Amino acid sequence: MRQIGFQLRREGAQLISSMFLGALWVRDMKWVTRHYVHVDRTACPWLIKRFVDPDAEFIFVPVEKIEEIVKKEKAIPYDAPNVELTHQGERCSFDAIIEKYKISDPAVLELAKIVRAADTDKMETVPEAAGLEAIMTGIGMVAKDDHEAIEKARPVYEALYTNSRLKLIRDEYKDELEKMDRSKRREFLKRKLME
Repeated sequence: MRQIGFQLRREGAQLISSMFLGALWVRDMKWVTRHYVHVDRTACPWLIKRFVDPDAEFIFVPVEKIEEIVKKEKAIPYDAPNVELTHQGERCSFDAIIEKYKISDPAVLELAKIVRAADTDKMETVPEAAGLEAIMTGIGMVAKDDHEAIEKARPVYEALYTNSRLKLIRDEYKDELEKMDRSKRREFLKRKLME
């Protein structure tokens, strides 16, 4: 991980500056939300671990226990009633975390459209939304608990994030890609993903 003049510290929730996509990194934080995770509550842990705190710990409890866990564990609540990082109008908790932690990666912003549509029952607005909702429903039913559900969901969000990146690359290099055969196009796209 690249940094600007700051050393990562592992002692508590230390705010640091990072070149990593313009995000503010926070370390070793606890996060709490409602149990029985679904779309937003599987997407947020992926987002937090990928762009906010790679060492984040997640706690899943009945909604009435969230305030108690916040006080006891000094956990950050999300996707729950009367908390900062939750639904606001048509935006979901995923959007609130993006905004709060200043995540500006264009592919994350594309992924947010999918998560928002799947989580707020606006499936018709984004083609991938219905598939994401169905996959998270299935994961929630076969996982032994919420921790296993977010682990099973992680590769789904990685794939959607990669696909969002590909979409942006294809848009940017549309003219060049049209001139390439399938093999060269695939090589080109893989190379761009590695940059």
